[in-house]
Amino acid sequence: MLYHLLYPLHESFAIFNVFRYITFRAAGAILTAIVLLLLLGPRFVSLLSRLSIGQTIRDAGPERHQVKAGTPTMGGLLILFALLVPTLLWVDLTNKLIQLAVAVTLAFGAIGFADDWLKVRRRRNQGLTARTKLALQVVVAVGAGLAIRSVGADSDIATTVALPFFKRAVFDIGWFYVPFAALVLVGASNAVNLTDGLDGLAIGATMVAAATYVIFTYVAGNSVLASYLQVPFVSGAGEVAIFCSALVGASLGFLWFNAYPAQVFMGDVGSLAIGGAIGIVALLSKQEVVLVLVGGLFVVEALSVIIQVASFKLTGKRVFRMAPLHHHFELAGWAEPKIIVRFWILAILFALLSFSTLKLR
Repeated sequence: MLYHLLYPLHESFAIFNVFRYITFRAAGAILTAIVLLLLLGPRFVSLLSRLSIGQTIRDAGPERHQVKAGTPTMGGLLILFALLVPTLLWVDLTNKLIQLAVAVTLAFGAIGFADDWLKVRRRRNQGLTARTKLALQVVVAVGAGLAIRSVGADSDIATTVALPFFKRAVFDIGWFYVPFAALVLVGASNAVNLTDGLDGLAIGATMVAAATYVIFTYVAGNSVLASYLQVPFVSGAGEVAIFCSALVGASLGFLWFNAYPAQVFMGDVGSLAIGGAIGIVALLSKQEVVLVLVGGLFVVEALSVIIQVASFKLTGKRVFRMAPLHHHFELAGWAEPKIIVRFWILAILFALLSFSTLKLR
């Protein structure tokens, strides 16, 4: 909105020419998101408390988590607000990639909201059934995959997948791109959801992943840099860097209230929306495979659950004390703050590893 209102004035006032630069608007998006969170956060948390919208702790979790019962939840609504407002203020709203990113994020957020709302109403940790939640996610994800084909209909890379570490390893998978895109989105959304089990853990890792994709989307949208670093050039992807920047700011602002001991939890409305946002950004920037590294911590957490379930069903034995992996270390005696910080360090290391793919192609 600010871009459309103020940039046209550059013909009369040169100072408004700064609005043409993605870097300037990205910085504006970060600051706007942080300010919104810090200003609205206390009142929003207070409102959730007055409405008795508190977290219900599952019985199967670590016993020490029972003290967190009643902590305000659905803070993801605040994250979404602080993500979408700066995005709408600072981006070129005619950009189809931005429109798709916002739509997918809101759709996954709506699924999470329905799940959270049912839990709050029932006063127990039982919202949407796993089958219903997954079905809704698949519907949204398939729709997003079809939309990407439509948006990129005039592009020869719309249905291509690039492999990192290999030069010119780009494959056009045609209609198979739709189920592939669905797998990326559903996987990313659920991986973030599984990681959201300790105060500040998921939002800290989200901030790292979003900051990483600020770079990847900026490079993908710049023809000179994309050519030099041998990554697919995606026209308009630079605007997505502003969306990622807003997510960085929203994550940093929310961490103020979600850091241990948390004043508010994001709930599924936050974790599913964030996962969807990261997944769609990976797809739009044609850096889908690199997401395995960018979101390496999320992948490890999800894999720990898959391994645990598979091992128990096949052998009757558990590999970990409890899954996801952060609970394993809790039961091993690690203090919650230590697990959180060390997992953040792992998230940063994965992000740094993903950057190495830019020149190893």
